[in-house]
Amino acid sequence: MLMPTTQETPQLVTWSERYSVGIARIDAEHQKLIALVNELYAAMLAGKSNDVLARVLDGVASYTVTHFATEETLMKRHGYPAYAEHKAAHDKLVEQVKALQEQARAGKSAVSQEVMTFLQHWLLSHIAGMDKKYTKHLQAAGVK
Repeated sequence: MLMPTTQETPQLVTWSERYSVGIARIDAEHQKLIALVNELYAAMLAGKSNDVLARVLDGVASYTVTHFATEETLMKRHGYPAYAEHKAAHDKLVEQVKALQEQARAGKSAVSQEVMTFLQHWLLSHIAGMDKKYTKHLQAAGVK
């Protein structure tokens, strides 16, 4: 059932089944990450203060770390052969987001369309690319 809305919330990323990795917990976490990125995007478009943007960016960063820990634990527990490569990609993104946070806190950079494009591209390419690669391995190990 569609709920009537008086105003559409701008979306940078829309969840689609094509991003599903077939593991309910990870799909739910990916959807939460997309919602956080969309919240940041909406705040940026609405011209929210840098304090609000920094707080939302902090939420994106924090949840990203939590989500990566979930994936890494499952990959490690079930002997995923590309674990090291996948973890390295996670570590690189965490460092990039930390740099964005530091720049925002120091007032050197605002959350911009460039930042949002980076987050959108990374999130979607990582899910559709790297994350999809572990699906068969984890599902064969009984992860649902």
